Amino acid sequence: MKEFLKKKNIIFSAKRYGIDALGAMAQGLFCTLLIGTILNTLGTQFHIGFLANPICQVGETGYTIGGLASAMVGPAMAAAIGYALQAPPLVLFSLIPVGYATNILGGAGGPLAVLVVAIVASEFGKLVSKETKIDIIVTPIVTILVGCGLAYLVASPIGKAASAVGQVIMWATELQPFLMGILVSVIVGIALTLPISSAAICAALSLTGLAGGAAVAGCCAQMIGFAVMSFKENKVGGLVAQGIGTSMLQMGNIVKNPKIWIPPTLTSAITGPVATCIFKMRMDGAAVSSGMGTCGLVGQIGVYTGWVNDIAEGTKAAITAFDWIGLVLICFVLPAVLTWIFGEFFRKKGWIKENDLKLDL
Repeated sequence: MKEFLKKKNIIFSAKRYGIDALGAMAQGLFCTLLIGTILNTLGTQFHIGFLANPICQVGETGYTIGGLASAMVGPAMAAAIGYALQAPPLVLFSLIPVGYATNILGGAGGPLAVLVVAIVASEFGKLVSKETKIDIIVTPIVTILVGCGLAYLVASPIGKAASAVGQVIMWATELQPFLMGILVSVIVGIALTLPISSAAICAALSLTGLAGGAAVAGCCAQMIGFAVMSFKENKVGGLVAQGIGTSMLQMGNIVKNPKIWIPPTLTSAITGPVATCIFKMRMDGAAVSSGMGTCGLVGQIGVYTGWVNDIAEGTKAAITAFDWIGLVLICFVLPAVLTWIFGEFFRKKGWIKENDLKLDL
């Protein structure tokens, strides 16, 4: 059996399912739901006709380009997961209807349901792939039946559970903004720097609102913090790569000296409650944006999109100067200043030494 599983490239490991598949799922989310949201926001805010107006009609629903992209989030996540698991082409393509069905059945917690179902469907598809002379029929049928059948049984419970956890976190943040501001900011920020996907986690939990704002603050603290703190070693290239790329680049250095992780984490513990208690910064855009930080400025675009949506729904009167000041301070100024101060203190103490933050760029 071990030889057969090895031959089929089926590896049961936390890395493959919890890191590779989860990270790929976030990319699928990004390329559909998030990009779709950005395109719709651009269309409506800048009155770009071909982005703001529907280009096709399905039943009674008109879809813009962004709307079509967002509608494909389930298939994109499933296909991305299959790609990460190195699924053969027939399995990969068969995951498209599986993802669509699972995301619909999973409701608000659809991303987590898609992660579970797509992994199982992919591995079953790989088991039968090229084992018969009618592979072009057998492999898609097995993948789709296993995936859609499992989705019918578990997608809704998984989705509801994930959504419930997210709702509890958001409720607790509204109730205790200071304490939860610290916890959410620190935890999501740490997840962003670890080789897992903070964006996928936020999406799976549908983390928005005040908790989403704290999550954005924590991610920005890590990205901008590491970018500024390591400027001596990495110059402009490192500033850009970490500041609008990812702080995950520092993971190798963190393993060598975990103390370098303390300054940006301390910063996130400060900027989180500043976001929730002082500026009451909410992230009411797509939940995936909560875990993106300054990566491509997606976190900030998510906050802005949320403002626009809230105004359209009548829950917010207008975007104020206070809103903009809070966004800039929380996402850029405070992470840069505080992490630099903490970093310099650590350097003087000898806890961070020369080239501890050096990247091979």
